[in-house]
Amino acid sequence: MATCFKCGHELPAREKIFRSTVCENCGSDLRVCKNCGFYLPGAHWDCRETIPEAVREKDRANFCEFFRPETEKDSEDRAVAGDGQPDNREEKARDQFNSLFGDS
Repeated sequence: MATCFKCGHELPAREKIFRSTVCENCGSDLRVCKNCGFYLPGAHWDCRETIPEAVREKDRANFCEFFRPETEKDSEDRAVAGDGQPDNREEKARDQFNSLFGDS
């Protein structure tokens, strides 16, 4: 079930979310990156899709054609890497970078 990124209110099932749709509980925009199943902080432009340009305000309504409401599975995929451990790609990348230049 999709929920509002700001207040956690459950969104009505199978209801289409338009750019002007707002959360009935807190009034926040719902068609935003932070409510999208493709939103992934740290990915290129914070999106798992190949989007043509960056969306600067992730918590404001936008016209992204890839938008789909986030589900519980999307949340789990974002939180866990393939090895079952929390995603720490940033730390691994930093360690690899430092090892290239002899910094341990």
